[in-house]
Amino acid sequence: MSDFFHDGSRRFQDRFETRQLAERTVELIVSDVISEADQRFIEQQNMFFLATVDPQGRPNCSYKGGSAGLVRVLDETTIAFPLYDGNGMYLSAGNVLANPHVSLLFMDFQRQARLRLNGEASIQDDDALRELWPEAELVVRVKLREMFPNCPRYIHKMALVEESPFVPKQGCDTPPPAWKSLEAVADVLPPKDAHLAGRDQDAAAALNRD
Repeated sequence: MSDFFHDGSRRFQDRFETRQLAERTVELIVSDVISEADQRFIEQQNMFFLATVDPQGRPNCSYKGGSAGLVRVLDETTIAFPLYDGNGMYLSAGNVLANPHVSLLFMDFQRQARLRLNGEASIQDDDALRELWPEAELVVRVKLREMFPNCPRYIHKMALVEESPFVPKQGCDTPPPAWKSLEAVADVLPPKDAHLAGRDQDAAAALNRD
């Protein structure tokens, strides 16, 4: 992995005298395959952070949440995850179509562990894997470039209080988000959500909370 670092990284490695440490770290922890232990860790998580890049090279970071099994490991170099109903902007999905390079950060706050995965993403219409996740609109597949764990010392230990009631589940009606009932968006809701317009005008306070 001789191209793992670029001139910017090297500049700071030389300034702080960590070039050799950086090289050794790559040798020890960076991998281009997903091990069985990595698969277990990934598939146990119920959330992750997704970084994408637009055509101008500007990054966008998004939180993706669901139930355990949100991300599935398909083979030793491929993962997949769903994109659920959102605010209609499709920033992450749109960026994938424009620039396939993505980065995922998995965080386990209870065990204070994290894992970074970088690769190239793709989205196919009517991906057969959609059936794995109730109400999934799209499925993103990522071909691994490299992955590695990070030191856990700065991870705050937190416990899950409860799972969001908005996470889609098989055989269970998912409640609509309150912001879809706001007058401000009533005339621009997609057809599938038109019936929600004006449902609850007291929902304005939930717009930034949803």
